Amino acid sequence: MKETIKNLKRVYKYGKKYKKSLYIQLFCCVIFITANIVIPIYGSKQLLSLTTNVYEELIGATVVVLIIAVVSALARVLLRRNTQKFFRGTTSDIQIDLSKEILKIEVSDMDKNSTGKFTQRLGRDTDEMSRIFTMGMGHLTGLLSDVGIFVAVFVINKMVFIYYAIISLILVLVNLLKVNKFNKKDKEFREQMEGTWSLLNELVRGVRDIKMLDAKKSFIDRLKDSIKLMNIKIFKMRNVEMDFNCLINIIQALAEFGLVFLIIFLIKEGNITVASAIIVFSYRTRLLTNLMEKVSDLLTEFKNFNLSTNRVFSILDSTEFKKERFGKRHLDDVKGNFSFTNVNFSYDDGKKVLNNLSFKINKNETVAFVGKSGAGKTTIFSLLCKMYDIQSGSIKIDGVDIKELDEDSIRGNITIISQNPYIFNMSIADNLRLVKDGVTDEEIKRACHLACLDDFIETLPAGYDTVVGESGVILSGGQRQRLAIARAFIQETKIILFDEATSALDNETQSKIQQAIDNLKDDYTILIIAHRLSTIVNCDRILVLDDGKIKAEGTHEQLLKRSKIYKKLYETENIE
Repeated sequence: MKETIKNLKRVYKYGKKYKKSLYIQLFCCVIFITANIVIPIYGSKQLLSLTTNVYEELIGATVVVLIIAVVSALARVLLRRNTQKFFRGTTSDIQIDLSKEILKIEVSDMDKNSTGKFTQRLGRDTDEMSRIFTMGMGHLTGLLSDVGIFVAVFVINKMVFIYYAIISLILVLVNLLKVNKFNKKDKEFREQMEGTWSLLNELVRGVRDIKMLDAKKSFIDRLKDSIKLMNIKIFKMRNVEMDFNCLINIIQALAEFGLVFLIIFLIKEGNITVASAIIVFSYRTRLLTNLMEKVSDLLTEFKNFNLSTNRVFSILDSTEFKKERFGKRHLDDVKGNFSFTNVNFSYDDGKKVLNNLSFKINKNETVAFVGKSGAGKTTIFSLLCKMYDIQSGSIKIDGVDIKELDEDSIRGNITIISQNPYIFNMSIADNLRLVKDGVTDEEIKRACHLACLDDFIETLPAGYDTVVGESGVILSGGQRQRLAIARAFIQETKIILFDEATSALDNETQSKIQQAIDNLKDDYTILIIAHRLSTIVNCDRILVLDDGKIKAEGTHEQLLKRSKIYKKLYETENIE
């Protein structure tokens, strides 16, 4: 119970702004509870009036029941309207905050976990959290309403009240045991479901690659195994539920059997009238079945609420995943100088990728990094953008350690264009608007022109309003890269990183992009990782990376003369 109270307080912080709707819900619930106490008592009076021919009391009791029924009907409409306001508002606010926190999670932790883990928490879990104030309150109101019937039974006959109370207590205890065992199985099921959802996401997002790799059978086999395991988990969970339901049904049947004998005994002893006996017997379903079911439903809501709240707040409170940390210093006018000094870095496998790496880049320089695969070129870009934290050494922008800088000083001044850029399932124009507030149509067209993409866009029926599909599926590899380059032009950051950004372009388009990059040379610091060395021959400097260290640097002509590694890379490319 302590856990539930703690979590209710955490979630209520998000619902505070909707507290008016919550108060209206509470007021309506009080009406329902009152109705369930009063109506049984006056219902008893109605039946007694019929058997004793006291019609004045019958009319009075009927009027009271009518008024309460009308008020309850109006309260139910009011309740539902305000329930939706509170539920949707609270859920939306939690989802927005959770989305912000997911974006703060370290890339290394995101790499280790499936997308299903995060989408489940953003969707199902946030709904479960808010439901406690809507469905949960409904179950609690129903439960308290049935308690109201207990009060009515107590007024009519105390012996029947004690009998109902004992049986209800037994049923509640059995339900508690059921919920505890069910919870354990449900937790296992949810964990497996996350893995299955992740595979389903991969199926949809990677459908083209699965087809092209002829991997349909192996992927489906893997999906089958995951779904099979998920079904096993849910079957075990449901078996617990079915076994306990069977036991509960038997207890209820025996209790009803015993109730008949108790009422017969009380009538014979003159402790209850036949009319009152009919009334208390008619409540058996509410008190032996509905009450227990409401307790079960409420316990299930609490269980789902606690489980979902803990999963969501493990992200919000940074207890399960590491969050990115930035400094507080802000650079208003970034020049574009930066340096690596004795930087060491390795991924989780422990293999050192960068080994005491040092180099310096001056503002408005165009510098290329070359080296064999795995030499650490892309890692340099990731560290400069603070996607990962270095183990030792320092990285500085304009002479300031990036550990001291706030996020905007780093990522607001660096654009990275990767080999496989992520294109959002939006229109071409919206993909560009995403990176800069208030960007004009003229700026969008200019950026696409510089990226050599405008001619293609103009052939599309919807032009710049064309939706590109999941991951830019309607675009070719080269077109996706050119759209990413256009995004970089829109951002107008001082540092632009090209990570194999021209690798998927044909020679003609590559030449145009190369010209666009050359046009930027006087105003931007440009770093290029290139597989094709022919694209970097005009760079101010070329750094040769091998085994995590800079082994040589200079112009293209200088390196051909004094770097065996560079000469070999260049000759290999020309032979190919």
